[in-house]
Amino acid sequence: MINGPSRRALLAGAFAGIAMPSAALPSAEAAADSGGLPSRPNIVVILADDLGWGEIGSQGQRLISTPNLDRMAAEGVRFETAYSGAPLCAPSRCALLTGLHAGHSTVRDNPEGGPQLSLTDADLTFGELLQQAGYRTACIGKWGFGPEVAGQASHPNVRGFDEFFGYIGHRHAHQYFPKYLWHNGTKVQLDGRTYAPHLFRQRAVEFIQQDGDEPFLLYFASNLPHSPSVVPGDAGPYEDRPWSGPNRRHAAQVARLDNDVAALLRALRDADVAKRTLVLFTSDNGPHREKGVTPELFDSNGPFRADKRDVYEGGIRVPLIAWSPGIRPRVVKQPVAAWDLLPTLADLAEAPVPANLDGLSFRGLLTGGSAPKHEHLVWNRPRKAQAIRRGRWKAIRFAPNIAGAGPEGRIELYDLATDPGEQRDLSLARPELAGELLATLDASIGPDPRIPYGLKTEVTGEEIVVTLHNGSSEPWHQVKLGLDGPRRVRAHTVERVDPGMAISVGFPRPATPRGRLVARADFEAGGRSQLFRKKHLRNALTPDIVP
Repeated sequence: MINGPSRRALLAGAFAGIAMPSAALPSAEAAADSGGLPSRPNIVVILADDLGWGEIGSQGQRLISTPNLDRMAAEGVRFETAYSGAPLCAPSRCALLTGLHAGHSTVRDNPEGGPQLSLTDADLTFGELLQQAGYRTACIGKWGFGPEVAGQASHPNVRGFDEFFGYIGHRHAHQYFPKYLWHNGTKVQLDGRTYAPHLFRQRAVEFIQQDGDEPFLLYFASNLPHSPSVVPGDAGPYEDRPWSGPNRRHAAQVARLDNDVAALLRALRDADVAKRTLVLFTSDNGPHREKGVTPELFDSNGPFRADKRDVYEGGIRVPLIAWSPGIRPRVVKQPVAAWDLLPTLADLAEAPVPANLDGLSFRGLLTGGSAPKHEHLVWNRPRKAQAIRRGRWKAIRFAPNIAGAGPEGRIELYDLATDPGEQRDLSLARPELAGELLATLDASIGPDPRIPYGLKTEVTGEEIVVTLHNGSSEPWHQVKLGLDGPRRVRAHTVERVDPGMAISVGFPRPATPRGRLVARADFEAGGRSQLFRKKHLRNALTPDIVP
């Protein structure tokens, strides 16, 4: 459900054969800003699967070696108080991709035996936003939303990624030696003996090495170290440790993930693009305890209580490291959350930030400055548990008969400043504060608050209608819509498009193969020239094969 104003001014007619001026976009070689970040950097987002806050050396891990992540943390920005979007996979990834917490997002829980949950046409991912802003984009690894069908609204290619290689559904991602993977719109058959993370690393390196003048976004969504604890061969340096087999292999999985990070950083340097690239590393939730893995052995959640599936800190606190050769090393204590990623990436790409998001850009924290602070943070597991953090205070509400709660449910209150391990429940001592926090929590859960954003295309009769939605919080000026193909056509200038408004232009449909037409919008926003481009695909995605 999308709420918010939407007025449409249909501009009749189009002018054929008139060249459309390009917006003045900063080049990838633009000088770095005062904080050491280049203008419109390449962006690599690395998402681990079930990696706990304490499972890397820079955050206290002593049994598992993670030298490459530790070096990233030492050379970059380490966020001490970073949160996932949820304590489990699908809603966490939805929050990461769309900028909404699980009280507003499309996907708010795992399917739990039902059909794989999906994104919709109402969703704007950070892939779509950066793709329209001129980035070439790829999603490699675990997508986590169904169905397994090409061309549907939840498919990565439709949700902003030029290239996709990996698992569509999260259950399929449990298979480390799969019989098939998806490459764009095609199932690629495998022999069942090839380790999928190896293929993901290889394809990600190839993507980084591709030539191109435009900046790129790589979303590298590993399925490591999710259960089952499977690695090719033995557990390497952990094979002789006096641990259970699952624990030895879990350690080997974390080490393998660390090596994958090293391979990507090496590829950036070898391609001579590292100085123009920002790498972000995080996890989708806290550590798991599945199929024989015991997180207590590794102190996987650090000083925090509980793990995956729990809304205690151990289930939602995750590592977050930002690395780029030009930024100054620092540790950030200000809380940030997964739903801050989309507005941050929009900010970095110098594109208008969508309005009505739950997320806030933390770009300033990357460059040594300040960033807006959340009034509160919210986690929502429908019919199970909810949590809210406001400053030092955190309230948790369990549904009836969940996690040991009685038929009336249970409320808990913690002071994270003095009790980060959430051991002393203060709900009986401070009932008014607990009630106040829960009232704010209730007000934070409801329908999707976003308004449409960006370019859309549709075929109507003999026309291709190009629509630009201003889904930001500021007016866009001197707006021109166009259609690039065998001939370039444009419409006349619209002086101003206010937030919540949309303009549409119908262009004559040329006789051209599908996939050849690109809608475009030139405009000014926030004092910058902007160019949005979006391919028009009339039919389902064309199948292809892995190169």
